[in-house]
Formats: sequence, C-alpha cells, structure tokens
Amino acid sequence: MLWKLSLTGIKSRFKDYLILFSGLTFASAIFYMFMSIATNSTFLKGALVIAFKTTQFVFVFGIALLAIITFVYIVYANSFLLSMRQKDYGMYMMLGARTGKIGTLIFLETLIVGFLATILGVLIGVGLTQVVSQLLINQLGLQIHKFVGFYLPAFIWTIIFFAALFLLAALWNRHKLVKSNVINLLHEDQKPVKLRYNKVWKFIEAILGIGFLGIGYWAMAKYQVLLTNSITIGFFTITIGSYFVFDSLFTTIINILRNNTKFEYKKLHSFTLGQLKFRLTDYTRILSVVSLLFALALGAITVGLNFNNMADQALESSYYDVVLYKKTPQVEQDLKKVSVKSTKTFNYKLVEDNKAKDPQTIYVSKDEIAKKSLKYQNFYVNKKGQQSYSTKTINIKDLQKGSSAQTEMMKYQLTQLTPYPGAGVKIVSQKQYDQLKNPNKSVELLMVNNFRQNFANIEKLQKAAVTGSLNDDNPVLNSTKAMNYRFVSSMASGFEFMGFFLGLAFLAMLASTLMFKVLSGANSDKPRYKMLWKIGTRQSLLKASIAKEIGVLFALPAVLGIIDVLFGLQFFKSLLKNPYDKIWIPFTIFLVLYLIYYLITVKLYEGIVLKDNK
Repeated sequence: MLWKLSLTGIKSRFKDYLILFSGLTFASAIFYMFMSIATNSTFLKGALVIAFKTTQFVFVFGIALLAIITFVYIVYANSFLLSMRQKDYGMYMMLGARTGKIGTLIFLETLIVGFLATILGVLIGVGLTQVVSQLLINQLGLQIHKFVGFYLPAFIWTIIFFAALFLLAALWNRHKLVKSNVINLLHEDQKPVKLRYNKVWKFIEAILGIGFLGIGYWAMAKYQVLLTNSITIGFFTITIGSYFVFDSLFTTIINILRNNTKFEYKKLHSFTLGQLKFRLTDYTRILSVVSLLFALALGAITVGLNFNNMADQALESSYYDVVLYKKTPQVEQDLKKVSVKSTKTFNYKLVEDNKAKDPQTIYVSKDEIAKKSLKYQNFYVNKKGQQSYSTKTINIKDLQKGSSAQTEMMKYQLTQLTPYPGAGVKIVSQKQYDQLKNPNKSVELLMVNNFRQNFANIEKLQKAAVTGSLNDDNPVLNSTKAMNYRFVSSMASGFEFMGFFLGLAFLAMLASTLMFKVLSGANSDKPRYKMLWKIGTRQSLLKASIAKEIGVLFALPAVLGIIDVLFGLQFFKSLLKNPYDKIWIPFTIFLVLYLIYYLITVKLYEGIVLKDNK
C-alpha cells in the first residue's frame, strides 16, 4: 500500500518532480562522465601517459567540485519538495495513518526519485563519455581504439555517491516529518509572511552589501598581492554582499517604483510590484545562492573555454621549435615530413670532471656566440599582472658581467639547447676553445612553419632526435617545446571540457532550483490571479504580469552573477593571457540556455495559476 501511495504522490506532483529530476539527472550524468574519464585505465595504455595523467587530475578536481555543488543543490531542492508535499502527508495523518508509516512513505518517495534520476543520468553519461572521450583522444593524440563509454568502476562509484546523498536526504525528510504536528503540516502554506521594512536598517544593509561586493571584487583584482587569500576574501565578502543586496537594495528600488504613481497605476504594475516585494522578502536566501551558482557556472564555462589559450602561451615560452641533438636515419626520415623555415647550428664542447664544482661544463667560444645570435624567450609579468614573454639575444657583453641575474639566465638558456641542462657554462676565446682536446659537439635549432598544424610530425621528430624512440620519460625531452606544448595543451583541454560541462551542470541545478521555488508558490498565488480575472482583467495582461514578475526573479541573480564573473576573471590573469578573450561566446551560450529555463518556468506557472480561467 505504501508503494502505491508513494507512486501516486509522485504522479500527482509529476511536473514538480520533473524539475528536480532534470537537475539530478544532468548532475549524475556529468559526475559519471568525469569519474569514467578520471579513473579509466584504458587511457593509460595510450602513447601519451603524461598528457592524460594531467587531464585525469583536472577531472578529479571537477568531480570534487561537482560533488559539493550537487550536495548543496539536493539540500535546497529536497526542502522545497518536502514543503510541497507536507499538506498531503498531514491529510494522511488526519485519516488515521501512523507517523511511522508516513515517514516510511516520504523515505520511499525520496529514494525512488533519486534512484530513477541516477540511473537515467548514468545512461546519458555513458553517451556523453563516449563523445567527450573521443574528442579528448583526438585532441591529445592518444592511440586508443574501440573505446567504450561504459566503465563499471565509474558506474559503481556514481551509484554509491548519489545513493548516499539520497539516503541522507530521505532520512532527513523522515526526521523532519515525524517531528511536525498535523496542524502545521496542513496549514504550512497558509502561514503569513511578515514583511518588515525598516528604512534606516535597509539603507545600512544596502551600503554594507555594496561595500562587501566592492571588497570582494577588489580582492579578485589584487591577486598578485593577496595570492590565494583573494579567493577566500572574495568568497565570503561576495556571499555576504549578495545577501545584503537582495535583502535591501532591490526591495528599496521596488518601493521607489511603487511611490511613482504614474508608473504604478499603469496596467498591472501595482500588482506585479506587490508580488515582487513579497517574493524578494521570501526569496532572499535562494536568490543569493542562485546568483553565486550563476557566477560559478558562467565562470566555469568562460574560463574553461579560455584555457585553450594556454597552449598559445606554451608556444611563446620557447624560441626554437625543434632541437636536434642527434642525426639518425629515423631523424632524417622524420625531418622530411616537417616544413622547416630556418636552421641554425650551435657548436660547443663538453668537459667532464667529477672532482670539479660542475662535473659537466659546456665550453662555448665567443665567436660562436657572436656569429650565431642565439635567441631565447624571457619570462616577465607585465603591468597588468599578466604573464608575458619577450625575445632576447644571447650576447658576449651580458655573458661576461659576472654573477648578474641576466648572465645566469643566458647561461641557463645555453644549457637548455644541449642534452646537459644541469651543466656549467664557460665562455672562452676561439683560441682557448680550439686548444680543448674534447670532441666538438653540435645541435641543430629548427624554426618550422605552422607549429600547431604540423605538431604531430614535429613531436615525432623531436622524440626521435632525443631518445631514438617514443619514450616520454627522458628529462631532456620533457624540457623541449614539443613536450611543453603537449603538457599544457592536455591540461588546457581537460579544463576546457571540465569547465564547459561543469557550467552546464551548475546551470541545470541553479535554474531548476529557482524554477522549483517559483512553482512551489504557484498554488498560493492562484486565488489572486483568479480574482483579477473575475473583475475583468484580460488574460493577456495576466500573462504579461507573470512574465515580468518571473523575469525579474530570473534576471536579478543573473545580472549580479554576470557582474561577479566580470570582476572574478581578474584573478585568472595570472594563468591566462586574456581571460576576457571572446567572452561573448560563453555568455551567449549560457544566457540562451538560461532563457529557455525562464520560458519553461513561465509556461508551467501560467498552466497552474490560469488553469481555470475561461
């Protein structure tokens, strides 16, 4: 009997459950995809172990972040769902049902919804994993064939995680229901909301809200001074500031509009402003949370898509595209597949003495330095706090300055052009150089055309020129431009995919949470719209009022979230050359999806409050 009542309860509130269901399904799908990519040992059998280990770390970070946000979402959504069913449970108690049985009923309902959402999410996640992993395989150049999106360990961990969450939610629902009396359950939605408006306090609160937001935005911009503290300061001040702004500033603006009689008495503005004033008082906490989730979601997508620019920074960090340490038949063969723009040969001699301060010393003649004009990329942080590189030439004057930082940097750059990165460097005259009995060594420094487009052949050539094989463990190989680009691009690809899908998951959860909150009050709003219709208000005006009211509720957290993102991107200047690059792309994608949620909410709300108007 309890199973039948449980299923009937879910069916009677199907639209409300569907909102919660969609957010949970998407969250479990993304969680499974992240878990599958992060733990699947198939990737480790590919040719680029280091590249994918980096990507795995990124997705593990995404799993942790998604788990935290999912927990917060389930807490909010579950409380809304329980409040909507309280009247039904109270009626069951009045008809003689025991409290223990009703507790079991709500326990079963919560588990059923969670189980179905998780299973459907995993099925969707398998498809997503198949698509996303294939994109990663192609982008990282992994040699993996017949990859399957279903991975049993990821499936088990996803089920365990969401089962634990819903078990906790079910136990909490049961505890809360058992502790409530019948009268409170029956009349929970009829309790009056006390509207307290103290002009002096609201003014102080508005100033504090703007002040806290200002401090948070300042902390994001001063990341060079505050370092990781800027995140801590920003999180707490922006959270508190958002709450104060919603609790005071927006309510004050509504009061100002209500005092404007010309605006208030036009169409249904008076009714709409009254509804908004009531809702903002009741919605302060949820709007604050939604604005923060909105900023996290939009920020994740924006930063994720911009992480691809880190690959360009990796190309700037090294001047020469390929360094040929040896010439073997394999190198000669691979060299034919690379479009070479220019070649420069660097000659040196290596002296080894285990008793000396430097067991290995590289000797270079002054004539070699003067003739070859060897170049390197000098790292610096510009006035805007962004990481940048400038091209400099190694010259005799700076090399002979003694122990200056510039001298040490040039010597270090010389060693990076050889297979002996830890060796010492001595600059001698041509005569002294010729007197050394050690054999002459040389490396070829290549500049190529279209490094990105020709990367696969360049990487193969560089590996052959260092190790003679495809082994990635050689420390000299790991310092080359090809491997730096491989490492950074793999990490950037991981962040790009993680940011995009995390953003979509956050969007689904925040929009469905706000949608759920709006629709949970639809039944109590129904008599007001019924009354307006009975006194002759046109259906078109009622729909326009609904669209404006819900539009404001969706727009306010979106506007504040966008402002949070625009200031928050300042922090990522330490990682990205221009975090605002092509910002319109993620903003457009996100706002279009957010608009779809808004339109669905409006239609569902109209279907409830205008249902009986004929």
